[in-house]
Amino acid sequence: MKIEFYMLDDTYEVVGNEPHVLIYGVTRDGRRVVLRDRRFRPYFYVVLSPDADPDTVAKKIKALSETSSPIIDVSVVDKKYFGRPVKALKVTTVIPESVRRYREKVKGVQGVAYVLEADIRFSLRYVLDHGLRPCGWHVAEVTEIPKKPGLRVDAEYEVTGPIESLEDSTPPRDLRILAFDIETYTKTGSPKPSQDPVIIIGVMNDKGELRSFTSDGLDDKKVIQEFVKYVQEYDPDIIVGYNSDAFDWPYLLERAKRVGVKLEVTRRLGVEPQTSTYGHVSIQGRLNVDLYRFAEEIPEIKVKSLDVVAEYLGVMKRSERTLVEYTDFPKYWDDPSKRGVLVKYNQDDVRSTMGLAEKFLPFAMQLSYVTRLPLDQVGAASVGNRLEWFLMYEAMKAGELIPNREEKEAEPYKGAVVLQPVRGIHDNVAVLDFSSMYPNLMIKYNVGPDTIERAGECDVGTHNIAPEVGHCFRREPPGFFKDVLTKLLELRKSIRSEMKKYKPDTVEYRILDERQRAIKILANATYGYMGWVGARWYCRECAEAVTAWGRATITNVIKYAEGLGLKVIYGDTDSIFVKYDKEKVDKLIKYVEEELGLEIKIDKLYTRVFFTEAKKRYAGLLEDGRVDIVGFEAVRGDWAEIAKEVQEEITEILLKDGDLNKAIEYVRSVVSQVKSGSVPVEKLVIWKTLTKRPEEYSAEAPHVSAARKLMKRGVRVDINDKIGYVVVKGAGKISDRAEPYIFVKDPKSVDDAYYVDHQIIPAAMRILEYFGVSEAQLKKTSQQAPSQKSLLDFLKQKKN
Repeated sequence: MKIEFYMLDDTYEVVGNEPHVLIYGVTRDGRRVVLRDRRFRPYFYVVLSPDADPDTVAKKIKALSETSSPIIDVSVVDKKYFGRPVKALKVTTVIPESVRRYREKVKGVQGVAYVLEADIRFSLRYVLDHGLRPCGWHVAEVTEIPKKPGLRVDAEYEVTGPIESLEDSTPPRDLRILAFDIETYTKTGSPKPSQDPVIIIGVMNDKGELRSFTSDGLDDKKVIQEFVKYVQEYDPDIIVGYNSDAFDWPYLLERAKRVGVKLEVTRRLGVEPQTSTYGHVSIQGRLNVDLYRFAEEIPEIKVKSLDVVAEYLGVMKRSERTLVEYTDFPKYWDDPSKRGVLVKYNQDDVRSTMGLAEKFLPFAMQLSYVTRLPLDQVGAASVGNRLEWFLMYEAMKAGELIPNREEKEAEPYKGAVVLQPVRGIHDNVAVLDFSSMYPNLMIKYNVGPDTIERAGECDVGTHNIAPEVGHCFRREPPGFFKDVLTKLLELRKSIRSEMKKYKPDTVEYRILDERQRAIKILANATYGYMGWVGARWYCRECAEAVTAWGRATITNVIKYAEGLGLKVIYGDTDSIFVKYDKEKVDKLIKYVEEELGLEIKIDKLYTRVFFTEAKKRYAGLLEDGRVDIVGFEAVRGDWAEIAKEVQEEITEILLKDGDLNKAIEYVRSVVSQVKSGSVPVEKLVIWKTLTKRPEEYSAEAPHVSAARKLMKRGVRVDINDKIGYVVVKGAGKISDRAEPYIFVKDPKSVDDAYYVDHQIIPAAMRILEYFGVSEAQLKKTSQQAPSQKSLLDFLKQKKN
């Protein structure tokens, strides 16, 4: 019989002396099932030395066979390795764990040049070999078998024939999603699962049901039991949390052990969640997704707390939610009349988590579908690892052997062109952006680790030679990376064409849109991947050559634009800013497409844009009235929120109203508010990341001082933690007066002079100094200040 199912996850187990691949899925009629495939066996490849005899080497390898996991086959195969034909041996054994042991033994056999693909996990090897797609529909030839004891599924099947993807990523209508969040109780600052209980576990499912499980005072056995029971009863396919891989799950696992509860939230009796490959927590049969992983990838959000991210993405405003500092939890929990506030706080966290799931999951699921990396792993994996799984599948299809991952020393290389901007305010500016510039350059010049000519002759007639650096690449045949990138870009183009058949508010449109975005990210990551020392297909010269061609290309385009009479205001990597003249811009686009074989388009039109003297720092007013800010304190994490607000507001006033006096008055009003103590403390918090342990710092920087004060109160502080501090009034150095923000409640205790002189005024002057405004003017009151010229007068004066 045949069965169609939506693939959630796969794993494996060894039964007797036989490996079984287990695939968890959802059928068309909504049953949760597991498919068991007993036919698949682990294997790896051996590349032979040019003079080695395959039969002789095969006999030597067979002689290494162990009874615990015998080598059941050694066969000669023709493969490619970095594009060149090679003779290889495919070595097949029985137990997956034995592959690595055989790898080390086989390396010592005479005639063996390389041992490859011995580091690919067995369950994911199955996915690659069968072309499966997590978060996608499949069809398999199966036989229904009695369900094994302890499996929390509706049915079990054995795979007896072909299993293949139906190339459909539409989620099941009844896909069950559960969001959860825990709160813990501690009086020492940093909760420790060895001693501090879980007091609240909040859950929310995709049907909108919200539940709060609370502990009996400080006895948390019941709350964990109720959570486990709820998960088993609701039986979610996906469980989402926020920072749950690093906190919630490890904490729950430890507390459950302490209070004698099994955290049986998997679809397998007796199996608890466990930390797996990329640091993610694996929950067999379900997909655990830590949404924090996706929030980390939004550079505009500097502080990644749940409340800040939820507000930024329009899920829940901070002003509309209950906010409680975790250091105050005991006060609320110890007073029964206040416990409801803490429960409400937790509920807002759970609602925010589910809201973020609605934002992140569609993209995450498409990323999983495209890369073939299961959903619970794709978020935790780096961009390079996500791309690598896509490349591994494409390599397997092309008969290319997959290189080993080897640790290498990082080697720097020259990056992209970034022009010095024409300082000042400019009206009517177009941003011309190359479409997938680096991927297209790789395609155009056939760049890849399998096409680079390191030892042979480099002939300009048969090779592409990178400018400046001189790296040489064969023009023919098309390399592995050229083939993959061509496929990716063509696929994205076809998906975007398909999107036109649907309205933007349809499910079909949204799925396709998320898929094309996932493909774009993979394609654009390919150049950087080659320069990543952790890459299987690492090639520093390849990455260096691409940036060299990129610099030459954009320099060429800038010269051509200037020859057309277009004023070039700025250029950065793969885009240029020009004074907009439709006829001339159209000619430039035509030149790039027809003469250079690349695609360039108008990405943005600014009605007005302002540049400082610094690269990568500008602010523009878009046609729809939005203000676009790049590189100022407004998007940096190490300035207080008040400084960012000031800069954003000044920029908006100057770009929209053109009123310099209004901008100055605004700054003065903020200075007055800070001096009066009427600015909330949370707007005065300065965030800085610890790059090493506090005790390893020799200089006492403010954030280090604040970190040490946290540690004295029992709060755990680690490398890469963001430390939030506020500078308070008093004697001594700034570092002495840097207090962890969670301990500062009264805005009037804040050192207003510090914030005026070191935050507000400097942030404002980054923009206003261009217009001749002085610090003294900003500190004056309205009555003291002389009348200022209008922005229009100032610009006229500048032109004259």
